[in-house]
Amino acid sequence: MFKSILVAYDNSEPSRRALERAAGLAEAFGSTVLVASIAPVVHSHPRAPATPDTERPKFATSEDVDRATETLVNRGITAEGVEDTGEPASSIAKLAEQRGVDVVVIGSRGLGAVQRVLGQSVSQTVSRRVRCDVLIVHPGPEHGDK
Repeated sequence: MFKSILVAYDNSEPSRRALERAAGLAEAFGSTVLVASIAPVVHSHPRAPATPDTERPKFATSEDVDRATETLVNRGITAEGVEDTGEPASSIAKLAEQRGVDVVVIGSRGLGAVQRVLGQSVSQTVSRRVRCDVLIVHPGPEHGDK
């Protein structure tokens, strides 16, 4: 059913959950996995206040992507890491299209309604832009969320 899976990975807790879910799917269906890390382009204005670290966009380093890919390979899954720079949702959608993946797996940070309305939800934006299935991995009770 799923020959190829793209997992959006930035080494955050939501993306680690997505990686684990992608691994489970790959094991079940014999899929290959593309571990994609997109470094966002950050625009700033000289007079803009500094952005706290907690609000800065996250992205995985090359070493993070290598470790994630190695984790999959150690489980017997064919995996490849890919890194890109750009607007995360657009880059993920473009990569999914270029590689012809069957499903995109992406973690949800559990943003509030205001953040979603302001267009800050990468997972929601990806789900609107890709032509393949999207699995959004939400935080569960084991992560302290209800």
